[in-house]
Amino acid sequence: MEPDTLSRRDFVRLASLTGVLAATELPSLPAESAAKLKGVVIGHTGRGDYGHGLEGIFNSRSNVEVVALADPDSEGRAKVAAKIGAPRRYADYREMLEKERPNLVSIAMRQADLHHVIAMAALQAGAHIYCEKPFVTAPNESDELLVEADKRGRKTAVAHTMRMMPVVVLLKQAIAEGLIGDVQELRAFGKQDARAGGEDMMVLGSHLFDLLRLFLGDPLWCTARVMWQGRDIAPGDRRSVKDNVGYVAGDEVFAQFAFPSGVNATFTSSAKLRETVGHWGIEFFGSKGAARINCDIAPNVFVRRSTDWKSEGKTDAWEPLAAMLVKSPPPQNLGPVGDWLDAIAKNREPECSGRNGAWAVEMVMGVYRAGLSGNRVRFPLIVRGHPLATG
Repeated sequence: MEPDTLSRRDFVRLASLTGVLAATELPSLPAESAAKLKGVVIGHTGRGDYGHGLEGIFNSRSNVEVVALADPDSEGRAKVAAKIGAPRRYADYREMLEKERPNLVSIAMRQADLHHVIAMAALQAGAHIYCEKPFVTAPNESDELLVEADKRGRKTAVAHTMRMMPVVVLLKQAIAEGLIGDVQELRAFGKQDARAGGEDMMVLGSHLFDLLRLFLGDPLWCTARVMWQGRDIAPGDRRSVKDNVGYVAGDEVFAQFAFPSGVNATFTSSAKLRETVGHWGIEFFGSKGAARINCDIAPNVFVRRSTDWKSEGKTDAWEPLAAMLVKSPPPQNLGPVGDWLDAIAKNREPECSGRNGAWAVEMVMGVYRAGLSGNRVRFPLIVRGHPLATG
């Protein structure tokens, strides 16, 4: 969160309302009087590297001791271990899990094709996991991980951090209090850069799909058109990308989701729209106004009041969301990692939970399945494998 997102006064008020504190100021877990929790980090320099800050999520937390790092790349392993103060280093994460028996594991690499096998090993070693997004590459993988976590009483969290950013929490509160009237429609736009289409949908659209569910609940069904070089995709159009997030397809995606209470949402990713749409994010349309999340590591939120059409046009203007528009304070916000640790201590579901992460992947797979079949696809998906994995 950047202070210039809002006025400084509003920023300070927002921070106090949501309870968002710097990592060094996070409150202690209730169980801190017990022995420190042992944390380890798993990355892979040169193959997914490390997601935004995931190698350092245990730093400055008085109740967690970073005991080891695993990374197959010797140079990267030495560099990151020194950065986070990990006293022991391993080339093989399996050896590290066996020898260290950690309580907490950060699965930090962006290569989602590695997440399932690593997360399963970490859960079976008795650890709680915090995983870079996307959580996995297909619903059947998340199904297996969530069953294993439940069986062992472990907490899973996925780094869809935008749902816990202070300004997004503030917007959710404001919309619930009627800021834009009755919500009717949401329009989500991917980054629409060189990754436009399927890669954009999985890498960045997973954030957007997570936010759609945050505001609207679970989707009921979707329809979609996914295109590659001007034609509808077929399974044979699948491809792998540099940061392997499973199979992707298409350079243009348009999807529509139906949510409860008659609310609809769309997702669009097409490089041809990048200049027109601008910043990736979500626009909210209500009966009295509109709002927009410009997504980023520190997202910005804007609101717009509708004006009448005149001979010279409309004079609608986007303005930053101000904290004073919220009537009552949002709930306490420990931040994604702090919330995960608090959930472990209190035996509750984290806000950025594995289940939420699994839903984002499921929505991506729903788009592919709808695009390939030309039919409306209902959630939850009946076939749990990746739609592009066969054919």
